[in-house]
Amino acid sequence: MLNPLGRGDNPHALVVGMSGVKMGERVLFVGCGHGERLAAIAAKSGLSGRALAILPDQASADAMARGAAHEGVLVEIEQAPPTRLPVEDGAFDVAIVDDTSGVLGTLRAEDRVAAIRELLRVLRGGGRVLVMGASPRGGLGALFARSEGGPPFASSGEANRALQADGFASVRTLARRQGLVFVEGLKSRTR
Repeated sequence: MLNPLGRGDNPHALVVGMSGVKMGERVLFVGCGHGERLAAIAAKSGLSGRALAILPDQASADAMARGAAHEGVLVEIEQAPPTRLPVEDGAFDVAIVDDTSGVLGTLRAEDRVAAIRELLRVLRGGGRVLVMGASPRGGLGALFARSEGGPPFASSGEANRALQADGFASVRTLARRQGLVFVEGLKSRTR
């Protein structure tokens, strides 16, 4: 039995398990800190689903394209800011934000609000958002790590507060494992 919190032979088992993506689901990716990791999640939606990555710059688009090619999955790739997602309302079941490179965490407060509201807009009623961010290092690693102006967006609890303040319900931190933190929020079925 696959333990989604263990590493095993698949280096992406944790993120795939935490995403909860199922066959046939429509998955939106925003940001791309690691193309192969997101492509492994996209593979779960299969040919009956849809995987679209909206990336802020060409470097991120290239990383996602390489990851998709390596994993052998089809992922549509578009370039746009997270504050203006070029998709129709209610088009996705799951939105996964890879904030390990700061796609949300480095935005100005008003832009972050706009980005979160865009995520809410593009999810169907009952849809989920998963913010995946870097978790600060502990132990000796923390002593040698450079300070980058405070804790990352997801691990500081700021992602939880922002998602809840801008319309998501049942916001919670799912796990902190392997240097990552996973924060989930749900869109109301009536919205």
